[in-house]
Amino acid sequence: MKLGLVGYGAGGRLFHAPYIAAVPEIELVGVVTRSPERRREVRGDLPGVPTFDSLSALLDAGVDAVTITTPPDTRRDLVLEALARGVHVIADKPFAPDAAGGRELAAAAESAGVLLSVFHNRRWDADIATIADMLPSLGDVWRCESRFDLDEPGSLDAGPSGGLLRDLGAHLVDQMLTLFGPAATVYGHLDFVDQTEGRTDCGFVVSVNHSNGVHSTVSASKINHVAARQWRIYGSAGSYISDGTDVQTDQIKQGLRPADGLESWGYERPDRLGVLSTAKGTAAVPSAQGRYDEYYRQFAAAVEGRGPQPVPAAEAIAVLDVLDAARRSSETGDTVRL
Repeated sequence: MKLGLVGYGAGGRLFHAPYIAAVPEIELVGVVTRSPERRREVRGDLPGVPTFDSLSALLDAGVDAVTITTPPDTRRDLVLEALARGVHVIADKPFAPDAAGGRELAAAAESAGVLLSVFHNRRWDADIATIADMLPSLGDVWRCESRFDLDEPGSLDAGPSGGLLRDLGAHLVDQMLTLFGPAATVYGHLDFVDQTEGRTDCGFVVSVNHSNGVHSTVSASKINHVAARQWRIYGSAGSYISDGTDVQTDQIKQGLRPADGLESWGYERPDRLGVLSTAKGTAAVPSAQGRYDEYYRQFAAAVEGRGPQPVPAAEAIAVLDVLDAARRSSETGDTVRL
């Protein structure tokens, strides 16, 4: 599959290019960026991969699919342009500012007869894979809490189309919907700061009652100078407590790459393993492997008709429905029923 990457900021450079390179079924044939600095980075990171000034120039060169990882306020037009040219699309999250915008893009993809998949790569986090394997040991799950605090004030997407809820919130809500199914009701609280680009949400708490009876809560912050990745899950047979790390991101920032050795990639540190407590006792739970490259492997297979796409637009729209409800709840103080 010939793939083009649109955008080479932190997202394109750290969360896309390394995982594309780990999938032999994909050839990265070009990167769209006008920035001289980003072009130098492409030359250093991806020798021989050409750069283009625009999406249209990349499309003219010939691709089967594109990943669009530009800032949120530019994403809609670029996705529509690629879809109109009959090219399969991976859209970074948030792939639309709200659920209505998501439905517009999904309809355009259906009309064009191409795939539109959303980069909810954190379904392939080590902690999610570990939890999915461990959940049956808890009996009937009652309640799940996920906290993800980042000490990254400078990386907050500012303005009305940005904010932490649409960014990290999309991942955390997607993880809960993947684990526990559809949301029935949503309650949300957002923290805000005033920035040059406009009022921006910089932290949130979102509580969801799922249709199956599980209650989940996700929370995050980005400007409060605290970093933590924590899970608390309670069920009829016991509990699971995890104070882990952002494994794959940490490895990327250390200069490691999955293509250099997948056998050691994506495992939680031994000193940060989650703990399962039941009537049988308390024990550390071995880490499952986190594999963001699996997203791209599944997408390539879907393009070739060998399997389902990893995160179809419909599933990402369900996430946006929850985010929209959380925002309404934060404004009114009411619980929103979906």
